[in-house]
Amino acid sequence: MLRFCLIGTGRAGLVHAANIDRRVKDAQLVALCDADPGALRRAATECSAGRQYLDYREAVRDPQVDAVVVATPVFLHREIACEAAAQGKHIFLEKPMALSVAECEDINEAVARSGVTFQIGFMRRFDAVYVQAKEMLESGELGPVMIIKSTGRGPGLPPPWIYDLSKSNGMLAEVNSHDFDSVRWFVGSEIARVYAEAANLKCDDARDRYPDFYDNAVVVLRFANGALGSIDGTCPADYGYDARVEVLCEKGALFLGSVQDRGVSRVSCDGNVTARAIGSWRVLFREAYIAELEHFVTCVEHGVAPRVTGIDGLRAVEAVVAANASIASGEPTVVESVTRQPSR
Repeated sequence: MLRFCLIGTGRAGLVHAANIDRRVKDAQLVALCDADPGALRRAATECSAGRQYLDYREAVRDPQVDAVVVATPVFLHREIACEAAAQGKHIFLEKPMALSVAECEDINEAVARSGVTFQIGFMRRFDAVYVQAKEMLESGELGPVMIIKSTGRGPGLPPPWIYDLSKSNGMLAEVNSHDFDSVRWFVGSEIARVYAEAANLKCDDARDRYPDFYDNAVVVLRFANGALGSIDGTCPADYGYDARVEVLCEKGALFLGSVQDRGVSRVSCDGNVTARAIGSWRVLFREAYIAELEHFVTCVEHGVAPRVTGIDGLRAVEAVVAANASIASGEPTVVESVTRQPSR
């Protein structure tokens, strides 16, 4: 058994806790950690972990813990991940990886020094539909990608700490990190230039104190291999959870996802179609969340590199930072570290 400590008992953390506790083979949840005593007590009632910590430093020093799942707010990721690596703990780190490229580099260097297994929580790479689409693209039958569009919209209000972009990097990081990773993965090339527009159209309580906060954003992308792309994000969208991708290739196209839940659609005599929207990412990507942790456990057991690495996490953060810079300047932003040659 790979013995886990969950650090951060919010929504995503509790999804991972339930999966480790009941669904992931060869995994055991032995400890919980959260700086909020109330949140820690509530989480303890939902899973079988016997140890509880308020301080992550104590948690990562527990000799009965082999690995950690870090699901805290992003501004804590660097310090927790680096300390866990220093203590020899394998690390599953939720997205976004960190606040800046420099913080991502610090984490990757700490992981390299310690030799622990490190994986980023981009669960879409483990979703059956996304995996099938990637295989189709890699087969070459559709030819190279010309244009890719990705939509990511969340149904509920963001937690208040996200209003402060210095702590969150905004909704493009919190909601659309998955989109930045997915388009890069599908195209097979690095994001070289971005142009973004954003606005706060729904969160009235954030306008005065956080004038740079946005709840709607559109990003135009140019990839190093010449492909074009776009990402749009909204939170809250209210109507449901919405994750869709369209990939236009030289010889055809792929369409992934639907706002409609897998269930019964009703068509009335007047031609109206009624269906239920998907309510949550926890529902849409339920199996993918299990699969990504199973993959992580397998990588630890066999000493192999995960499918999603710290470089993948860094590239997504790099693109988000560039998009935020474009929003601030009103001009396209070049991703300086990316060459103009197609990535492998």
